[in-house]
Amino acid sequence: QVQLVESGGGLVQPGGSLRLSCAASGSIFRINEMGWYRQAPGKQRELVAAISSGGRTNYADSVKGRFTISRDNAKKTVYLQMNSLKPEDTAVYYCNAKIQLLTKLYVSDYWGQGTQVTVSS
Repeated sequence: QVQLVESGGGLVQPGGSLRLSCAASGSIFRINEMGWYRQAPGKQRELVAAISSGGRTNYADSVKGRFTISRDNAKKTVYLQMNSLKPEDTAVYYCNAKIQLLTKLYVSDYWGQGTQVTVSS
């Protein structure tokens, strides 16, 4: 149906930056909300940032001022620019998108495969 392919994760030192990308493909009619979640070992998955189809954004308090979410509708891609990274940002980051398929009248949630972000000296 839909594939969300993530890229950009890796190992970075504290204070460094990474840019995550998530590209959607498939029989897509419309993409509504897109967002990034993360899950650290032993912890619940949490919302990091989200962006609506109209460009409205919201962020977790822990990343405000450091992370920026954006989207390119033509490329069906959402990005997460992560600056001033901290060790506590270490987690698997998952892309999420609410998508209406060409063959459906409703939207469904889709998830990327996850990409590891490790912040360590």
